[in-house]
Amino acid sequence: MRHYERRLPHWDTVEQPLFVTFRLHGSLPANRVFPPKELAASGKAFVAMDRLLDRGASGPVHLRRREIAELVVEALQDGHHKFQRYQLHAFVIMPNHVHLLVTPKVMAGRWLAPLKGFTAHRANELLGCHGQAFWQDESYDHLVRSPAEFDRIREYIEQNPVSAGLVVDAEEYPWSSATSRLKGGCGQNWPPHIL
Repeated sequence: MRHYERRLPHWDTVEQPLFVTFRLHGSLPANRVFPPKELAASGKAFVAMDRLLDRGASGPVHLRRREIAELVVEALQDGHHKFQRYQLHAFVIMPNHVHLLVTPKVMAGRWLAPLKGFTAHRANELLGCHGQAFWQDESYDHLVRSPAEFDRIREYIEQNPVSAGLVVDAEEYPWSSATSRLKGGCGQNWPPHIL
């Protein structure tokens, strides 16, 4: 496992569950104040930023477009099934951000960077915006340390559309593992080999 910091602390790990959030470029208000580095790693700072994203009051909301949301879901599933870069436990595609719960099988440069790069390229093609930033460069990640935390994070991810007021029941939201699990898709429990 490798730990490094940019504006946020990052965990580059293999075979350890990881909660990852990435957002559209420019999706948070430009005048917002970033929390100090020590608070940026806390759950409180993350939840505050996530609530701003959920409101979607400023910036792009390209992930509301069905074809772009479907593109991201397909790419997530390909990373799990086709390329076997990670085990996908839970996900949600919100209008301006994505939450994932994964157990990487390769370092982030071999799964997260290609995922964001491919989806950005394809989404920009659909939008007719070639060469423009689609995703914010830096992602948020959190190392999952216990089965109980794993369950809390999966619940947080799948309930995000409900918390944001987009649907009444998580299973109604089409771009989420809550819906996918009902169809036999992802949504697995804590990896048994880590217990």
